[in-house]
Amino acid sequence: MIGARALLAALALTLLGCNREARDTRSDPGMDEARSTIALTTISPMDGKPLTLESQKGRDYSSNAFHINQGKQYYKWFNCNGCHANGGGDSGPALMDDVWIYGGSMENIVATIREGRPNGMPSFRGKIPDDQIWEIAAYVRSMSGRAAIDVAPSRSDDLYPGPSEHRRPALPENAGGATPPSALHPQ
Repeated sequence: MIGARALLAALALTLLGCNREARDTRSDPGMDEARSTIALTTISPMDGKPLTLESQKGRDYSSNAFHINQGKQYYKWFNCNGCHANGGGDSGPALMDDVWIYGGSMENIVATIREGRPNGMPSFRGKIPDDQIWEIAAYVRSMSGRAAIDVAPSRSDDLYPGPSEHRRPALPENAGGATPPSALHPQ
């Protein structure tokens, strides 16, 4: 009888000690887009560093394993890998490095996806719901090691030969505005 009570008490303490990640899995109805509070950079990436702003929404999405994993799925489903080649770069820039031409904050990545960029990046405004754009942006940031180990998505062995996203060393923040290697050589 005492052993059963002790077991029940241990089970109750174990359950009290468990904390689940808070997940906001329901998006706002319709295609409700958040108002952009950052200025997009000019057409030329060399005109100066992009303005960045870090919001609570950006921190919430980039620190939530569910949102990053959903972003990984949307990245494939919306064929982002068609231009960015699973993050390694192809006709679009690489997403696994620390070079962010238009800024590497969540808000800048969301603005890039939503508004598009010159020379190839189309605008997805009105085509992808706002919460899905934020999830894709969270996954894109995780590709370069900017996600905590406990929230980074697991490796897709068929995508890249390097270490998985959650095993890559964290890269220092780069404010953006860096000149891509392709712009250093005349064409």
